[in-house]
Amino acid sequence: MQIATRAELRGLGLTDRRLAAAVASGALLRVRKGIYASPDLDARAVRAVRVGGRLACVSALRLLGVYGFDDHLHVHLDHSSSRLRSPGGGALRRQRGLVLHWSPLIAAETASPYVVDVVDALAQAVRCQPPRHAVASLDSALHQGLLTEVGLSDLFATLPRRLVPLRARVDGRSESGQESVLRCALEDAGLSVEVQVTFRGIGRVDFVVEGCLVIEADSREAHDGWELHVRDRDRDIDLARRGYMSLRPAYNRIMYSTEEVVEAALALVQLVRR
Repeated sequence: MQIATRAELRGLGLTDRRLAAAVASGALLRVRKGIYASPDLDARAVRAVRVGGRLACVSALRLLGVYGFDDHLHVHLDHSSSRLRSPGGGALRRQRGLVLHWSPLIAAETASPYVVDVVDALAQAVRCQPPRHAVASLDSALHQGLLTEVGLSDLFATLPRRLVPLRARVDGRSESGQESVLRCALEDAGLSVEVQVTFRGIGRVDFVVEGCLVIEADSREAHDGWELHVRDRDRDIDLARRGYMSLRPAYNRIMYSTEEVVEAALALVQLVRR
């Protein structure tokens, strides 16, 4: 039990004195009046419960290992919520970096005391994030098996009609958020994109754009180390021998200078077409 009320803990045999001793020793965290948490509970969840709600939206997705780009703390509150506190303690005032969600939960019965269900987190994130990042979150949930195609359709049935066109852009083959964001950006520029293409003797690549340009959406975690850099350069040479150009943008360039990466892709495609 990672979150419990004083009444629940007393029902397990903990007296007020033992509760106080557990808090003093660090065996329990007193999150807010009458609410206690295990010390190994994720710090974001602790802050959400301290506010008076549950971890939600992008914050909940990150806790579940699903892509989310926003660094703000997202908290879901019931309409009956009261005595709201700031994430760090004290009375809740307008606070930068805190986003509150009040809409009723789709899966209230499966929500834990400290985090909303993945379906609600995704529904909130699709409303809350820019379209490319919303698609990336849905791609990530599908790729990890936390959402099925049927579940995806059910999810879109709960969303505003203006968001329904995003359904056609979701592709669970994308293996990372930056892949999804870049794929959407390339498609928005009118480029055709094949996803997760395998070349015999070379291996699988993230994208083939317009049938002539291979793009790998690199992340530091996947490409640290000299041996991996050598492998990537060898793959680029082997692809060039088969007539493909290569582009290997890093995470920060994809996420923070997306249009520059798209411009580079367009320029390389135009070179091939001359």
